[in-house]
Amino acid sequence: MPRHMTDQPGKPRFRLGFLTHVQGRGDTATTYRNAQELFVVADELGFDVGWVAQHHAPLGGGGLPSPWTFLAHAAARTTRIRLATAITVLPLENPLRLAEDVSVVDTLSGGRVEIGVGSGGSTLEYAAFGRDVARKRELTSEGLAILRTALANGEVGAPGFTIQPRAADFTGRIWQGVFSKPGAAYAAAGGSSLLLNRAAYGYSEPTDEVQRPWADEFLANWTQPRAPRIGLSRFVFPAQDKRSALEQIGADVVTASQRLVERGAFPAGLSAEGYLDRFHAFYGHPEEIVAELRHEKVLPVATDLITQFNPAVPDHDAAIRALELIATEVGPALGWTPAPARSAEPTESTAALRSTADLAGA
Repeated sequence: MPRHMTDQPGKPRFRLGFLTHVQGRGDTATTYRNAQELFVVADELGFDVGWVAQHHAPLGGGGLPSPWTFLAHAAARTTRIRLATAITVLPLENPLRLAEDVSVVDTLSGGRVEIGVGSGGSTLEYAAFGRDVARKRELTSEGLAILRTALANGEVGAPGFTIQPRAADFTGRIWQGVFSKPGAAYAAAGGSSLLLNRAAYGYSEPTDEVQRPWADEFLANWTQPRAPRIGLSRFVFPAQDKRSALEQIGADVVTASQRLVERGAFPAGLSAEGYLDRFHAFYGHPEEIVAELRHEKVLPVATDLITQFNPAVPDHDAAIRALELIATEVGPALGWTPAPARSAEPTESTAALRSTADLAGA
């Protein structure tokens, strides 16, 4: 059993999340409504965090360009689940405006926001926003420095300017997606929590063998007084058995894999099962998934397990059923328990808004 998933004294409870790329086969309005419904279902099932990915150009990756608008709506429909991005493409954002959006959604949700950032890498998206993709690392670092200062209520942009609403404490709530050991060390040095992708592309070794040294590098370079956090994103699709799972996800995985073949990240000519291995996917009966996850090499040091179905786009009922199986069978078998329901502590901004409303009604 992974050590963080035991009941040893002093070991923190691990968090269970789900990530949606907000994709569907019908019209966009239906796709967005269905994705919102997944947040409601996950909230009721006790998932700790709901994550969304940002994509400006779909290109088979996702359908949500404006995650904070989406999460504001999700905040109104849920009561306890935390709301996060994995990732917001930071170089394509004005970091000051981003901090304002984050603080607004955090205030509306009662302090339930976390933000994952990264550089992205779509040449088309960078061109559309007038940004140089060759400078993506530099732009990410510059933007993150501004975002951190703004969310710490420091002066940004001009002397005397701080964001409104005033941000609550975001210590420990900023995550960075990385794709290398140096990237992991950099995230640790800056005090960001670590986000690891569902698969390591362009490697012949299994994803967990590639990513475990990145996680170890992050932990070795962590110097903050608070405990380090590692979010591990994994393709997890439970079903009645592997055959029925393949019927629902196999074709989508093969289609997505062909795009990666064209980029040289995956070899050509594999079966659906072969490409699912390349995606480091866990699928089939929940007991099979649990058995395989117990051999996952990064999971023992992860604090957050972030489950996703992408690049598969199962129908809505199948997606809901998969979330149910993750929350009722997969997670508990690994030692996860739903967090008790809580009323979020009001932030300073929330309290101010309530006071204003009380005065208006007096």
